Amino acid sequence: MTKTTTKKSESQKIAGIRDEVVVRRTGRSWSDWLAELDKAGAEKMSHKEIAERLWEAHPEIGGWWCQMITVGYEQARGKRVANETPDGFQVGASKTIRVPVAKLYQAWAEEATRDRWLPDAPLTVRKATAAKSMRIGWEGGASRIAVYFTDKGPAKSQVAVNHERLPDTAAAERMKAFWKERLARLAELLEKAS
Repeated sequence: MTKTTTKKSESQKIAGIRDEVVVRRTGRSWSDWLAELDKAGAEKMSHKEIAERLWEAHPEIGGWWCQMITVGYEQARGKRVANETPDGFQVGASKTIRVPVAKLYQAWAEEATRDRWLPDAPLTVRKATAAKSMRIGWEGGASRIAVYFTDKGPAKSQVAVNHERLPDTAAAERMKAFWKERLARLAELLEKAS
């Protein structure tokens, strides 16, 4: 996939975030942020330099927004394609399932149950916090996965998967489809058993 240098208008989503959300959270629009960074010479800066410049000039917006504005700028100016990070590519998928969060977590934590919906997965659980999160190495650590579990009520919960350090857009697209399909299978398995 080639990068484009076309400047996106402020009416578009940039970095997956609508302009009205950026205004509400930072007090400025995408066009304002893009113009400020253009004026500061961000076109020639690294990701780290842009984020640091934003943090120094606008600490009130917080580190997360400095990062998101940096990513948005890089995407809008063709320095980065969608889902690209400094470590490769990342994708996410989530699914709300009609089971308690403890049961959802168990389906990930117990290998026998996991094999029923995620057979032969090349994963190693690195860290786990019961019913909250898991950190997983994939394919011997070539990429990594963060899994988050959210309680949505007595018999409803959500799992969100973020797969990071993927080598290219093709791998990112493939893994996004993979996780969507696997989470659908997980929901089918758990909801059928309930």
